[in-house]
Amino acid sequence: MTEPIRDVAHVSAVELFTPVLAESTAFFADVLALEEVYRHGDSVYLHTWDDYESFTVKLTARDKAGIGRTWLRARSPEALARRVTAIEAAGLGEGWNSDEPGYGEVFQFHDPDGHPFGIYWDTKRYEPSDATRPALKNQASRFPGRGANIRRLDHVNYLAAQVDAAEGFLADVIGARPSEQIVNDDGSKQGVWYTVCDKSYDLVYTRDWTGTAGRLHHIAFAADTREDILRAADVCLEAGVHIETGPHKHAIQQTFFLYVWEPGGNRIELCNAGARLLLAPDHQMITWTQAERAKGQAWGLKTIESFHTHGTPPI
Repeated sequence: MTEPIRDVAHVSAVELFTPVLAESTAFFADVLALEEVYRHGDSVYLHTWDDYESFTVKLTARDKAGIGRTWLRARSPEALARRVTAIEAAGLGEGWNSDEPGYGEVFQFHDPDGHPFGIYWDTKRYEPSDATRPALKNQASRFPGRGANIRRLDHVNYLAAQVDAAEGFLADVIGARPSEQIVNDDGSKQGVWYTVCDKSYDLVYTRDWTGTAGRLHHIAFAADTREDILRAADVCLEAGVHIETGPHKHAIQQTFFLYVWEPGGNRIELCNAGARLLLAPDHQMITWTQAERAKGQAWGLKTIESFHTHGTPPI
C-alpha cells in the first residue's frame, strides 16, 4: 500500500463571475463584511477578516453568473512539484501563470468537468492597514463587527456532469481524502465530499441534473457560531438579499446553514466555523443511501426545490 501524501494545504480563494459587479461587491463588503483590498482589470478582490492571504474572493464581471478559478495552496515547493506532475500526467494542465495579484507562479489546470483551478506555493500575505490592524497579533485583521462577520472561506460545491470522474480527480490528482458520499440505488454517485486538511470537507461535487459541465452549486463561508448564522439571516433580510433556505441543519456533514443568492445569482452558503474534524488518519467514507438522502435535513424545513435545480451559470 502506498502511503498517501497530502500535498494541498487548503483551498485558499475562489473567483465568481457576476453580471452586476457593483452590486455583488456591495453584497460581499456590506452584508458579509469582507474588505475590498484591490482592483485589477474588471475584477474586485475581497478579504475575509481572518485570512492570512491577501484575498479570499475575486469577483469578475461577466455576462452571466458562475464560478471562475479555484486556488489551492501547496504545502511546500516540493509538494507543488508533485501535484504539477500528477496534473500533467492526467492531461489536465494548462501551464504556468504569474499575472494574479497576491500570488507568485501559479500552475493552472482544470478538473474533468471543466472547472478551472490553480495551485501555487509563493503567496503574498495580508498586511492590515491602520484601520484594520487587530488588537491581537495572531489574527489577520480587525474583527469587522458588522454584517455577517464572515471569518473565512469554508468550501466549494461544484455541479458536475460526471461525479465519478470528479471523484477520481480529487483522490488521484489533488490527493484529497474522501469524507462522505451519496450513492444512488443503481450504484451511481449523487455527490462526494472530500477534504484536503483536517476539516470534514473542502471540495464537493454533486450531480448536475441538467447534465451540463462546469457549473456551480454554491460556495460557503464560515462565521464563528450558530448565532452568527441566525443574525446573518436578519442582516440579509434587511439588505433585501434573497434567502433561499435555512437556517437549518444538514444531515450530511452536520452543517448548520443559511443559503442566499448574491445579486449576481450565485448561491452562497453561510455556515458555522465549528465544522467536524477528521482526526483519524484512516477515516472511513460515510455513505448515505438514496432513501436516506430523500429524508432531507437533520432538522428544519423540507429542502426547497430550487436547491436541487438552481446552479450558475443558469441554463
